[in-house]
Amino acid sequence: MNTHQNKVVEFEDLGINDYQSSWDYQEKLMKEIIDTKIKNRDLPTEEHLTTPNHFLLVEHPHVYTLGKSGHEENMLAGIDKLKEIEATFVKVNRGGDITYHGFGQIVGYPILDLENFFTDIHKYMRNLEEVIIRTIAEYGLQGERSPGETGVWLDVGKPYARKICAMGVKASRWVTLHGFALNVNTDMRYFEYIIPCGIKDKQVTSIKRELERDLTAGEMEDIKMKIQKHFADVFEAELVSK
Repeated sequence: MNTHQNKVVEFEDLGINDYQSSWDYQEKLMKEIIDTKIKNRDLPTEEHLTTPNHFLLVEHPHVYTLGKSGHEENMLAGIDKLKEIEATFVKVNRGGDITYHGFGQIVGYPILDLENFFTDIHKYMRNLEEVIIRTIAEYGLQGERSPGETGVWLDVGKPYARKICAMGVKASRWVTLHGFALNVNTDMRYFEYIIPCGIKDKQVTSIKRELERDLTAGEMEDIKMKIQKHFADVFEAELVSK
């Protein structure tokens, strides 16, 4: 366990950024944290360097990503269709199956050294869900967890249960990668080309669809602010803008 627990999290809003460069950036931040942890192994405890934590928010242009445990047959669109809808397809090293990212969706990537917080991946996932549950509650939406499935759902246990936020994470030496994707103003037609998360009988939704109106650019920024606030509360962290 890290005896120099650092609860400060550097926050960055990357705006609109393509998936690959965001992934490369996450991996760079993760490597820096892991390199510090490896260095600490050779130092006496009192000389241990503190490891940083990061939290990125971003919107991606249309992209489908397939996790390492995923099945390619859940990607229903071929190369020609992907070109037509201006989307790309990327295989990634997170858990989970196929998911979609696109404009109007807020994607969050916490790159945390969990030894600064708690060493429990299950708790980490539940905390991420809690951040989103609290955020969408401010818009009158009751987010829930669905037993055996990650992410945040509405009307769990009912025939019209639907997922509003997908999650997929990876951890190495207790450092996290990937995160969540909250559908806000998302164009839901893009989900028609995949079996989301490999779950055939469940629907997906967005804040826009639930409120039956477009959210303004100002409201998108408000949601990002709310996510930051709830993230700081749930993880008992201090967010500082980079």
